[in-house]
Amino acid sequence: MGNKYVYFFGGGSAEGRGDQKELLGGKGAGLAEMSGLGLPVPPGFTLTTAACIHYHANDGKYPEG
Repeated sequence: MGNKYVYFFGGGSAEGRGDQKELLGGKGAGLAEMSGLGLPVPPGFTLTTAACIHYHANDGKYPEG
């Protein structure tokens, strides 16, 4: 199994957590925290910083998975 590159949030739940800023970035971690607390957050997803690093290091290609 490979790395997880996409974390979903919304509807009162989130795959990520507010303390995962290095993985999700500040905005992604904040949205995950607010959604997990039940605050009204539109459903969405966050690409991890690892996915962004891979993208820039590999000529604009996203990692598999």
